[in-house]
Amino acid sequence: MSAALEAAHASYAYEHGAPPALSDVSATVPRGAIVGLLGPNGSGKTTLLRLLAGTLTPSSGDIRIAVGDAAAPRMAPLSSLSRREIARRIAVVPQETHAAFDFSVIEMVLMGRYPHLGSFELEGADDLAIARDALAATGTSALEARRFGALSGGEKQRVVIAGALAQRPDILLLDEPTASLDLGFQLEVLSLLADLNRARGVTMVVSTHDLNLAARLCSELVLLKNGRSVAHGPTGSVLDAAAVRALYGVDADVARHPRAGHLTVVPLARV
Repeated sequence: MSAALEAAHASYAYEHGAPPALSDVSATVPRGAIVGLLGPNGSGKTTLLRLLAGTLTPSSGDIRIAVGDAAAPRMAPLSSLSRREIARRIAVVPQETHAAFDFSVIEMVLMGRYPHLGSFELEGADDLAIARDALAATGTSALEARRFGALSGGEKQRVVIAGALAQRPDILLLDEPTASLDLGFQLEVLSLLADLNRARGVTMVVSTHDLNLAARLCSELVLLKNGRSVAHGPTGSVLDAAAVRALYGVDADVARHPRAGHLTVVPLARV
């Protein structure tokens, strides 16, 4: 499977002379995969996500993205693309979204069309159709006329994902997509992401603290600790009791659930 995005020996420090938040990390995001970033607080997950999004530039190493013919893509430095070109290829769903003004849902989703508009160009009928298609894909069509600020947390998260889909990206980067959501909304967002990946072939990178979400959703994992990659590979090979102990200092039972059909993680005790 060809790569859609990759980090090659990427390092980053937020301040000159400060310890690096990320050190010599290499990871590949295969086209069509859902890759999870796992690790304790301060492990470098959000930093790596920002490097992959192009909002941070590596202090050393490189971030590369597939460009050219889809049948025979080549990897090019992300830094060689303009911000508009990156936004046409990569969409980001942050952990929280706070609208500066009282926008309606359709206005929020139409913002995803900005990378495709020229200077001073306004959204047209095609852009509105794409935005409504994104609402339909996320099950939020009925919310179109509502004010974004009046929505529940789960509804907001689905609308933000709709805005990202309206960008028509190849790659979706999500930072803690189910944080602060109750169990029902967590399952809704989880199901939505799986459906988007399966039906639309959207490549995803998901930063999360939820090991069971990662076990259920992600085909591959990157395990980070102290700014370094300690493992990278298929979820079934990487996620085990030894990995949980090494990352979090927790003894856990990691086993395939007979009804769920995927690995589950049950924390037992702090080491």
